[in-house]
Amino acid sequence: MLRYLRYLLLALLGVGLLTTALANRAPVLVKAMPDDLAAFLGLNWQLELPLFLVIFGGIVAGLLIGFVWEWLREHKHRAVASTKTREVSRLERELATMRDATSVPQDDIIALLDRPKAK
Repeated sequence: MLRYLRYLLLALLGVGLLTTALANRAPVLVKAMPDDLAAFLGLNWQLELPLFLVIFGGIVAGLLIGFVWEWLREHKHRAVASTKTREVSRLERELATMRDATSVPQDDIIALLDRPKAK
């Protein structure tokens, strides 16, 4: 049921995007700088594109900027998690070594139960 609902939502999104694209086919002039600044610097970069490409390009650029921003913002959390994971692994190895060195099993059954589990 949820799969069909997802397909329905994707189809509605596709129809909405297609409708937006068909309604905004008129060409627009996209300039990198204002006219006065472009004339002062001698750079007059401009491109004529359909309006829907400008709209969809803005949406994609905004999503990419947001994803990169979040990835950079969460770097410290990933670094701490990685450090803690390495520390836990080191401490588990140390504990297993200490258990093997200090414990003398009194019975074969207890030795099997206390043996560290292999990963």
